[in-house]
Amino acid sequence: MRTAKTTIFCALAALVICTLLPGMSWGKEPYKIGGIFSITGASSFLGDPEKKSMEMAIDQINAAGGIDGHMLEAVIYDDEGDPTKAVLAAQKLTSKDEVIAIVGPSLTPTSLAVIPVIEKAGTPLISCAAGIKITEPVKPLVYKTAQNDVLAVQAIFNHIKKANIKKIGILTVENAFGESGKEQLTAQAPKFGIEIVLAETFGAKDTDMTAQLAKIRAAQPEAIVCWGTNPGPAVISKNVVQMNIKVPLYQSHGVASPKFIELAESAADGILLPTGKILVTEQLSETDSQKKVLQGYTTEFQKRYSMPVGGFGGYAYDGTHLLAAALKGTEGDKAKIAANVEKINGFPGVTGTFTFTPTDHNGLGDDAFVMVVIKDGKWQLLK
Repeated sequence: MRTAKTTIFCALAALVICTLLPGMSWGKEPYKIGGIFSITGASSFLGDPEKKSMEMAIDQINAAGGIDGHMLEAVIYDDEGDPTKAVLAAQKLTSKDEVIAIVGPSLTPTSLAVIPVIEKAGTPLISCAAGIKITEPVKPLVYKTAQNDVLAVQAIFNHIKKANIKKIGILTVENAFGESGKEQLTAQAPKFGIEIVLAETFGAKDTDMTAQLAKIRAAQPEAIVCWGTNPGPAVISKNVVQMNIKVPLYQSHGVASPKFIELAESAADGILLPTGKILVTEQLSETDSQKKVLQGYTTEFQKRYSMPVGGFGGYAYDGTHLLAAALKGTEGDKAKIAANVEKINGFPGVTGTFTFTPTDHNGLGDDAFVMVVIKDGKWQLLK
């Protein structure tokens, strides 16, 4: 039986705790945040580091006290790079799990597939994919952190123009990412005085592209631009070496990860591509506004997971931290979260410095890309 002394002691203890910790929030429910990534399958080089980076970001945010007293709780699904599975994951997150926002998916096709689901649920989405069609035209609840392919094409064509190259052949993957890239390559070429002498395509699971490359070689381009994500571009890189094609080979930002070098092996050497700054962090100027953020992310990721970093994990890391910024003062109201994303200005991330507006749901400028060349299996910044 509780004695009078015990009751008094408990009351005093409670009073002391409340007095000492006036700022502590008691009983606040966590904010449930969804994640959809291609964690396994052919696109795991994208989704696995994205999942890891989202979890790392959430741990950092929670260690700092969460958002307005609410901890963040991640509910993450693997879509295996399949648009149908991505839709099922989005349906689970918005109905069964009742998340208040979603980071991902990893790919352009999977991101486009889930948009009708999140729009119906009124749930904000921060995609980690590059296709410009994800955010253009602007959709009220849809944002993304990956650099637009329009910026990637600009970076490649600027380099091609400086090299005084006038004629190119292009080889693009047969999916939404490749189609978007082909549209931008075709649309922007005249502005840079570049002629596309031949355009070929390849399937995402094709294992040999010598037939397409033979046609391109016959058209006598001065350079070749390949647009896709692994493993196709690595196969093309090997085919180019096997066929002794000597013109420069440009790849898209879709292969900007250590996995590409692993797959392409020695055929990767000499390849040029646009990438976020993370692959060349230590080669950046000390005055670069992103350098400290990049160093912090790289150090923590490598310490935590004992694996090299690539640009793709940064998409989810940025998405989670941007979401955390937008969550402040909303008490989990989804409409307020979406409105707050549009107010984010000058936010330094791994991918670039983000400034969102009601008419710009990507928030990045052309300074989010640098051009690199692969030499001896390493990334080298081109200045």
